[in-house]
Amino acid sequence: MAEITIGSRIKKSPYYNCTLAAGVTHFTIYNRMYMPTSYGDPVGEYERLNTGVSIWDVGAERQVEISGPDARAMAQYVSARSLTGLKPGRARYAPMANYDGHLINDPIALCLAEGRWWLSIADSDVVLFCQGVAGAMGFDVEVFEPDVSPLAVQGPRAEDLCGDLFGAELIESIGFFHHREVELDGIEMVICRSGWSRQGGFELFLTDGSRGEDLWNAVWEAGEKYGIGPGTPNQMERLENGLLSYRSDTDATTDPIEAGLGAYVNLDADHDFVGKDALIRRHADPSSRRRLVNVTINSEVAVIDQPWPATIDGEMVGELRAASWSPKLGRNIGLALLGVAHAEPGTKLRVDVGETPLEITVSDVAFGVSL
Repeated sequence: MAEITIGSRIKKSPYYNCTLAAGVTHFTIYNRMYMPTSYGDPVGEYERLNTGVSIWDVGAERQVEISGPDARAMAQYVSARSLTGLKPGRARYAPMANYDGHLINDPIALCLAEGRWWLSIADSDVVLFCQGVAGAMGFDVEVFEPDVSPLAVQGPRAEDLCGDLFGAELIESIGFFHHREVELDGIEMVICRSGWSRQGGFELFLTDGSRGEDLWNAVWEAGEKYGIGPGTPNQMERLENGLLSYRSDTDATTDPIEAGLGAYVNLDADHDFVGKDALIRRHADPSSRRRLVNVTINSEVAVIDQPWPATIDGEMVGELRAASWSPKLGRNIGLALLGVAHAEPGTKLRVDVGETPLEITVSDVAFGVSL
């Protein structure tokens, strides 16, 4: 089996040594960093996330800081979603497009202060894009990657654990996508009620990378009575709950609306944003659009290491982009990016993988997120 060579060229998170001690077995490369993807027990990690509490090294979820007098205007210009009314201490899911209307990231925009914003990004070079936009548009801002490394605490017992660490009153005061600057034994961070799961939890945005092991150990110690264990962003859980994985579920020309994020793209808003005109033109012709849909799969399926063509009567009409066993549904499920004419519930498609073709069926469960 091929392996990734661990070396100095790829950056390690402040929690890297802790993940090794916890038994990490697999990494991926994400934002030019090593990010854990498994500790060797996928079902156990899924159960822990759904019934207990899990600690995740998501330090590769980098931040793009926009600071200066034009920070709000700049954040709005690169966001396809309106950020009007977003106050300090609040966050909002904010898909980004390029000038052709293609989805280039789906970050969380955090307003720390009127003149200081973070874009908490998925895997792409958003900092370079934003630096280029700032220079071209003449925004009076600084755009850079700060020393910020999130540690996720996810699962139904995350509330109890974080209440023990930070005080129940503080934790109860933090609403969904609200955040606060806090300190724990001299460790400074921003805590946000967020995370890439539907099971509830928090992300601890550590603002001093030298304290990574201290923070991990403090969370682990507080979580021992709740059965804490290591985990990672979970493929089974996220497919069951309709969470988009940028680049896994989308290709280079997928737009935010095709990716199921139309509710977070404000084409009718007064503000301009990168890609707005292109998106309006693109969606003037519905026949050219695609749709990311949930599908059920009629047999076992291997890990998808590249998109698999989906066909009807030999004609390619889309791709199977992701798949996994669903413990909740007791069957294999996935996500397919299909032309709208073939994306209706009940549509059956063939996916050729090696010698054994799969049959997939578009589900009547709508894909979507609520952020």
